[in-house]
Amino acid sequence: MMETGSFGSGGSEVDKLAGSLGRALGRTSEYRALARARERAANDREVVGLTNEIAPLEQALQDALAQGKAADSAEYERYASSLGRLQALPAYQGVVAAQANFDKIMYRIDAAIQKGMEEGAASRIILPS
Repeated sequence: MMETGSFGSGGSEVDKLAGSLGRALGRTSEYRALARARERAANDREVVGLTNEIAPLEQALQDALAQGKAADSAEYERYASSLGRLQALPAYQGVVAAQANFDKIMYRIDAAIQKGMEEGAASRIILPS
């Protein structure tokens, strides 16, 4: 019978495979580039300042939408302006580009996992636990 296990218990075959996959991903150049880009952004005063400026504006806009109210136009304009300035910063653009490259790897991994699950489900072999 195949072991189903649970993530977090650390003992199942699936947990071990997931840990191994995580370690392999951590060694990829794409992940290392993403980590460096995130660190640069976290240390960039403009990125941090604009992120801190945007967060409460975004929350206020989300709250208004959740309550079925129209967003305050002045708040929305400040949000859109701040977001535009953030997106223009090289450190922010670096994070976006690095994330897109890493997402491509994750997409390929997800496709491989889906294929493996389909093959595993079709298999008549019962694995010992």
